[in-house]
Amino acid sequence: MFSKEAHCQYNNNQLADVICQLRFPQILSINANLPVAFQEAIREYYPKFSTSLENAAPKISGTPGNLQLENQPSTKNYQFTSLDGTWRVNLTSTFVSLACNKYTAWEEFAHMLDIPLAAFIKIYKPACFERIGLRYLNFISRQALNIQEVPFAQLFNSPYLGLLSDPEITETDAHRNGVDADIALPGGCKVKLHAGPGLVTQNGQQQKEVKFVFDQDLYMTGNIPVNYSAGALQTLHSHAFRIFRGAITDTLHEAMEPTL
Repeated sequence: MFSKEAHCQYNNNQLADVICQLRFPQILSINANLPVAFQEAIREYYPKFSTSLENAAPKISGTPGNLQLENQPSTKNYQFTSLDGTWRVNLTSTFVSLACNKYTAWEEFAHMLDIPLAAFIKIYKPACFERIGLRYLNFISRQALNIQEVPFAQLFNSPYLGLLSDPEITETDAHRNGVDADIALPGGCKVKLHAGPGLVTQNGQQQKEVKFVFDQDLYMTGNIPVNYSAGALQTLHSHAFRIFRGAITDTLHEAMEPTL
């Protein structure tokens, strides 16, 4: 499952989104007041601002036969975006996150994350992080890679193919086919993984091409000290490449044009 090859980048990576989210014990002041100081600290890189309200699911209380639904307070979600829309920071009373829809390299992503994360820690002083997550969402497009005639069974190794690993089952036969797993990783990490073909929606439109979705949600949980966050993210990132490279064949590896 885990590749031992040296880390590389891809000129033609198939990443639709890379998302980092850090959850922390609720800080009420974020919901109560506009994050003016936070915006000023990151506005050079993330000048666009918007806000929305997220309604939490009702809480069930009471005893059997006398259950009641209690409405929960709405949560403000503050969003800060780069001018070109490539980078997006979200801040709520329970998490801060960074998303990128044109990922090129980990070093660039880590730099763009350090700006809002450092500002958040300085301004809000979280006691700890309860969950640190790093998600890589790949939509593998054979058209984009100019390998339209190559079946998915030649692009991914059998553990990730589900029924498509059976040579008697064609891609058109298996209308719904995917692999979902929760896996423990070294260093106290875990990953929720989904792999399988399907029609995907991008920019609000469903694509006609069937793509292979490879979705990794890597994370650590617990009361993680704030000063451990950078090391935790580096560990999650290293696991992500080892899993992805172990899942794909050399055919797909070469089609994405690896570079050092």
